Amino acid sequence: MDLTVFLAVLAAAVMHASWNVLVKLKLDRFLSLCLIQTLMGLLGAAMLAVFPWPSAASVPYAVLSGLLHLGYFLFLARSYRTGDLSQVYPIARGAAPLLTLAATWAFMHEEVSLTGGAGVALLVLGIWVISLIGQRGLRLDGLTLFFAIGTSVFVATYTIVDGIGGRISGAPSGYTGLVFVFDALFLSVAVLAMRGPRILREVAPYWKTGITGALLSGGAYWIAIWAMTHAPIASVAALRETSILVVMLLSMGVLKETVTLPRLGGAVLIVIGAVLIRLA
Repeated sequence: MDLTVFLAVLAAAVMHASWNVLVKLKLDRFLSLCLIQTLMGLLGAAMLAVFPWPSAASVPYAVLSGLLHLGYFLFLARSYRTGDLSQVYPIARGAAPLLTLAATWAFMHEEVSLTGGAGVALLVLGIWVISLIGQRGLRLDGLTLFFAIGTSVFVATYTIVDGIGGRISGAPSGYTGLVFVFDALFLSVAVLAMRGPRILREVAPYWKTGITGALLSGGAYWIAIWAMTHAPIASVAALRETSILVVMLLSMGVLKETVTLPRLGGAVLIVIGAVLIRLA
């Protein structure tokens, strides 16, 4: 992985972690995601007005990505309804890089060296250590676990779809904008059908905070799609998840939370994994 791409993906991880830590919407998680995703749609429309449009061949990938993001959103929201964040998040995000690695190797024949594969494995192991060590057991019922694992499948699938779509688009920035528009369109239709027009009144007072979240979240995924046009999809997918390490560091510095020794060990594994991905 080129150093510029490597540093860009790390910057995207920081942006992704920042909106999770700093954007404190006084809404439930479902409404927060709705607001941020809708505003990302406006960002996507602005990107399409500025950047070259993607090729026609990539449009079906953008449509499919929008549908997959809708599935991801619904599965994640359902997981959080009955499961704790600290339990659902590592399952939803921690398994996705390994699924991405397996799929790109099996179906796309994308070569990953032994060093790169080891880096992905260590990074994912570090994620699980940081997220799960010290918890008092996984108090997850079978249905919650199903939706959490399903979320990771959606993450891996839309990552691969957007990696391919960005590559064949000829214009990764334009493709990203189109993905944001379809994401917002499909989600808006689904949310209005589920909650009705009243949802607009509920989220309207928080539009300023929503813009912050949309810029950070949109910028992070914009970088990721661009990076997947320059590096193996699986490596980018794994490196993005260093955001969990950033969340831990922000928790220490900003929220003054205590970090245990096992979690520091997990942080070391993530750093070693990231270094191996870079060297590969």
